[in-house]
Amino acid sequence: MKISIITATYNSAATVRDTLACIAEQQYDNIEHIIVDGLSKDNTLAIVKEFAHVANVISEKDKGIYDAMNKGVQMATGDVIGILNSDDFYTGPSILAKVAAAFEDPAVEAVYGDLQYVNPANVQVIIRTWKSGTFQKKYLYYGWMPPHPTFFVRRHIYEKCGLFNTTLRSAADYELMLRVLLKYNTRVQYIPEVLVKMRAGGMSNASLKNRVRANKEDAMAWKLNDLKPYFFTMWLKPLRKVLQFNPINIWQK
Repeated sequence: MKISIITATYNSAATVRDTLACIAEQQYDNIEHIIVDGLSKDNTLAIVKEFAHVANVISEKDKGIYDAMNKGVQMATGDVIGILNSDDFYTGPSILAKVAAAFEDPAVEAVYGDLQYVNPANVQVIIRTWKSGTFQKKYLYYGWMPPHPTFFVRRHIYEKCGLFNTTLRSAADYELMLRVLLKYNTRVQYIPEVLVKMRAGGMSNASLKNRVRANKEDAMAWKLNDLKPYFFTMWLKPLRKVLQFNPINIWQK
């Protein structure tokens, strides 16, 4: 079973080495790592060239990160596809082997796990733990979603359900997962451990203005799929994050 991992980069020299190294260290051999770069002006591509495992690299103008992800999905030849952002990394060398083992069950079409947000300056400091829990469709109506960097699907799921909707700025991953999990009733398996560490930050939570805009996009994600959330769904989604924080480490450097 081949696993394709797509990493979108743009001026990612400060962090992409960790992303590349965690793939190179995987104990699972059948990996296709695709880099989709948005014409970086820093040392990103030079760092990528240091890693022989990278199967394919393109560097060209794009319309944002989700457009880059779509390019990667369309290039992928693996049986299973995962997305790993250029400031994220797997927690150990056995992660993709565990993902592959979950997909050995032919009934499983998607796999996800847990995620930790870490301090950008010191990745040993855990700021927030996103413990997903076992999937139930009803949870989506209560603001639940799996962490996108831990979300792997069989390639035919993209072929059936479609790619990322690039009209959405911050909620395209959420919309895709609503489409895959709720609209198309994809069969899912949860791996109960932290698969990915992500440096803290993010467009949707950068300010109150961005959070309000993100809520509007979250609502649009439901509308685009002819799905009807509860009146409180959009507000439970960000509130869930509050319970994930480690208050001791939020301000630690």
